[in-house]
Order: sequence, then structure tokens, then C-alpha cells
Amino acid sequence: MSGRTPLVAANWKMHKVRAEARDYCTELRRRIEGVRGAEVVLFPGFTLLGTVAEALAGSSIAWGGQDLHPVPQGAHTGDVSGAQLADVGCSWVLCGHSERRQDHGESDELIGAKAAAARHSGIKPMVCIGETEEQRSSGRTFEVLDRQLAAALGAEPRPGAIAYEPVWAIGTGKTATPELAQEVHAFLRRRLEKALGSAGTALRLLYGGSVKPANAAELFAQPDIDGFLVGGAGLDPGQFFDIIGSSCA
Repeated sequence: MSGRTPLVAANWKMHKVRAEARDYCTELRRRIEGVRGAEVVLFPGFTLLGTVAEALAGSSIAWGGQDLHPVPQGAHTGDVSGAQLADVGCSWVLCGHSERRQDHGESDELIGAKAAAARHSGIKPMVCIGETEEQRSSGRTFEVLDRQLAAALGAEPRPGAIAYEPVWAIGTGKTATPELAQEVHAFLRRRLEKALGSAGTALRLLYGGSVKPANAAELFAQPDIDGFLVGGAGLDPGQFFDIIGSSCA
């Protein structure tokens, strides 16, 4: 056993309205009552944060934002600051999800700045890294991950967690085999320990990319996989709960 507490998060992306969010939280709270051994986080859209905060108040489930701006305030229409996320009770925020990198052209440097801004706001950044199918097929997986990880670690203070999400497996139904996922996580663990020492051993590494109840237990059995960042299956409280259960077994 690594001694690292499992961390399981659901990224709702651009899904759900308030009534759906409220029903989901009610059902997940009911199911998760009495479950111990894993930290659970929800990442709803910005318009749902108030509803989720109200629905989860007093529970063991945390919530976070899907993005933030690297500066604390200012003339940045449409953006959200770390202080605003903290004000609605967020304890986590996603930084550098592949869809932000692709849809909004976010650079490694910008993502590092966002991670630093989160920490300075008292919020733990979950920094997402991962290679595209073209990068993997051309043998550049570790080169890409090294670059992305270096930018995240360049932020002061350090990330709260790293989520490895192979871009070719996000929303495609394709999943890295447990052996392939472990190979990448072991590489990342070595890099973290080299850069951070014992703090690198303690920092949690999550896997994301078509995680489902059917494959979660086998993935979680790998020594350097500390939990999951779940997309599609995280939209259903029953499926998400089953994945949480696989991480507590």
C-alpha cells in the first residue's frame, strides 16, 4: 500500500442544470453515507457551484471549479478568479484539462500560472496532463508529459494532484490498459520524486480516460494509480459511486 488516500473526482464538463445537479448530489450523499477511505470531489459548471455547495453542505464530498484565471481580479469578462471559487466553498480546481488546452489554446506556462493562482487562493489545483494519439504514435508520450509536468511543478506552491488523461482516451471509449497506465504513472512518480523528494512520493496521481465501473478496480490495483478523474461515468451518481467503491476496496 502506498499510504496515499485515494482521490476520486467527477468532471461534469458542460452538463446539467440546477435541478439535475441537486438530484445528483442528493443521491450521491445517500449512497456514500458511511463510506470511508477515499476523498471525493465534484467539478460542476460555474453556474452550478452554488447549488452544489448548498446540496453538499455538511457532507464529506468536496467540490471545485473547472478552471480559473491566473490573476486575482480585474477586467477579464467571462473568467472566474480563485477568490470567487473559494467564496463558494471550492477546495479544488482543475487546471489544464485537455479540452481547455484544445478549445482555448492554453499553454503549459498559462496552466502553471493558474495552478499557482489556485494555491495562493487557498485552493488545491488538480493539474491535467496527457498526450494526443498522434504524439503517442510518434513515440513522444514521455517527452510531452515531461514538458507538461515541468510547467506544473514550476508553479509555486506545488499542485494538489496530477491527473494523467491520455487525450486519445477521453470520451472515446478507449482506455489505457492497466499496464500502460501504470507505466506512465511510474514515469511520473519518478519525475515527481526527483523534483520534490518525499513530497513527490506523497503527491497523488490520478488516471482519467473512459474510466468506468467495469475497469476501475483493475486500474486502481496498479501501485502508482491513486484514484481517478472521471468524465462520462461521473455524470451518473450510481456509476460514479461504483467507481468510488472500487477505489476503497
